[in-house]
Formats: sequence, C-alpha cells, structure tokens
Amino acid sequence: MLILFGVLDATPATADDGVAPELDVLLQRRADRMRHHAGQVAFPGGGIDPDDASPAAAALREAVEETGLDPAGVDVLGELPEVPLVVSNNLVTPVLGWWSTPSRIAAADRRETVEVFRVPVADLLAPENRASVVSIRGQRRPPSPAFTVGEVFVWGFTAIVLDRLFDELGWTRPWDPSRALRI
Repeated sequence: MLILFGVLDATPATADDGVAPELDVLLQRRADRMRHHAGQVAFPGGGIDPDDASPAAAALREAVEETGLDPAGVDVLGELPEVPLVVSNNLVTPVLGWWSTPSRIAAADRRETVEVFRVPVADLLAPENRASVVSIRGQRRPPSPAFTVGEVFVWGFTAIVLDRLFDELGWTRPWDPSRALRI
C-alpha cells in the first residue's frame, strides 16, 4: 500500500490547521465489483508478486497499475510496520512516499479503480471533517475513525491508517469522536 504525499497542483486546502495547505495525499475509489472493500476510498496497493523486490516495489507497481502514475517521480521514504487487515485476512505494509515529480493520474484499470484523486491533508485534519463510524448496515461496531471532505468519505482501514499516521506525526487536532456516522 502506497501512502503518497505531494504538493497540490490545483485544489488548495480549505482548512487552516498548521499543516502546509498545499500538502496532499493520493487516494482512489475501488470498483464496486471488487471482492474486498468494494466502492471504498483506499490507497493504491495490493499483493506482493514473486518479482517484487520488496513491499515498496510492490506498492509502486500497484500504484502504477491502478493510477498510471510515473514511478520515477516518487521518492520512497520508507516502510512502516505491517498492519493487519482483518476483513480480508491480510498483513499490509504501508509504504510512505513523496511525489517529487507529480505525473498524470487516472483510473488505469477500471476493474479495480474507478476514480483517482488527491485530497488536501489539512482538510482531512480539520475537526469538522472528522467523525466515528459506529454501525455498518445496521450492525453496531466499536467506533472507528472516518474523514468526510466534500464528496470524499474515507472510512475503514484507510481511515484507521491515516488516523494513526496523523497521530504519530503530531498533526492531529482535537476533534469530536462522538460525531457518529452510520453507514
């Protein structure tokens, strides 16, 4: 999984929270027919193939396959510890990257990805864009973080990873976790 930060090219952040307003993160919306996490907003990523030299190599390959980005413009900053993805019984290695030379992006394989976009990090951090998912399809569950930025709704594994990363970086601003969402 590639967590790719860069500098916005056209859409400035609407929030002002101390994080550079031009800092963004690359996300995509998965196709509705995917076996796992259908229709959800996610980071580019997938399984490690035998030819992949490392989790970082796999993350870059998957990002190219799903978004069409030019990997030559990505500086891999490092790999974070594996995170269990319980729903699909996988261990995921988050790979942090910096998009030093942004390239054109689009849904490269519509069987997997239907939309590719960049979201201002400052908008994800804005307290008014934070919430907790407390039920899914009528079933209560322990609260988990979510982000709502315009039409973009990030929840599940992607939101958990972003939430933890923002906490570790010291970027998180106080927000109201009692703002409950039922999806």
